[in-house]
Amino acid sequence: MQVTEHIDAAKSSLFSFEILPPLKGKSIQSIYDGIDPLMEFEPKFVNVTYHREEYLYKEKGNGLLEKVSIRKRPGTVGICAAIMNKYNVDAVPHLICGGFSKEETENALIDLQFLGIDNVLALRGDPIKTESSFRPDPNGHSYAVELIQQISNMNEGEYMMDDIKLEPTNFCIGAAGYPEKHFEAMNLQTDLLRLKRKVDAGASYVVTQMFFDNKKYFDFVKSCRNIGIKVPIIPGLKPIRTLNHISFLPKFFHIDYPEELSTELLKCKSNSDVEELGIEWSIQQSKELVKEGAPCIHYYTMSNSDAVKSIASQIF
Repeated sequence: MQVTEHIDAAKSSLFSFEILPPLKGKSIQSIYDGIDPLMEFEPKFVNVTYHREEYLYKEKGNGLLEKVSIRKRPGTVGICAAIMNKYNVDAVPHLICGGFSKEETENALIDLQFLGIDNVLALRGDPIKTESSFRPDPNGHSYAVELIQQISNMNEGEYMMDDIKLEPTNFCIGAAGYPEKHFEAMNLQTDLLRLKRKVDAGASYVVTQMFFDNKKYFDFVKSCRNIGIKVPIIPGLKPIRTLNHISFLPKFFHIDYPEELSTELLKCKSNSDVEELGIEWSIQQSKELVKEGAPCIHYYTMSNSDAVKSIASQIF
């Protein structure tokens, strides 16, 4: 089923979560070990992130540098197929612009359709470590809206290299939303207009970046509705788990902690203190979001299910 079909059929807020592909060298069992504890809460779909290849420059014997491609994590498409086969749950692969040509994107979508995967989350993606800013593939997309348009075209039977229409795909396309705005946007209003273009291009639901202040989510939804974005907007939550998260999450994801939370975080002396606080904060966030009718609560597990299990056991 498509994500929007699950939402339409639901009588209350759904439960879903996102995982990372394991590091190179680990088996599929490491994925299952992270998913198994959460299946009791009956997730309707599981997101699988995509991590593009990176590059190292190794010095050769003649003093020249050799560019070497490195993939740190296995492929998202295969992981999605394995999850669907084992758990009979819908998998949502992330598709990104960076590192893909348009032809490679089309081929990936053809593979997904062949496997019966009919949901995708379309993202621009982040720059790799060797880039100071995002650089698209020379034959790829620069923005998520362009990727969404390509998927929408395939849903109409319009492929790249064929003059005649082919069998249409049937992808339910998700897009990312930013209650505290994307860090590259001039302001929240211009960011909302970008999101509106993604919806107009074919995105049928939105998943938000993590946030820790529910008011920002509610204000974001209201602002979206005011400019004509009518699709479901799924809140994304991330439980804080370590002392490092106190500074890392705001820096890397460009989000703020509300004053009440930051005050309590400053009192934490250990990772266990932070994790306990993070779980309790996410429980309170989740309860309020469910009460206010959020279509689904989507948790960023980072492939560690312990904290999310503690939260979900109090909510679902």
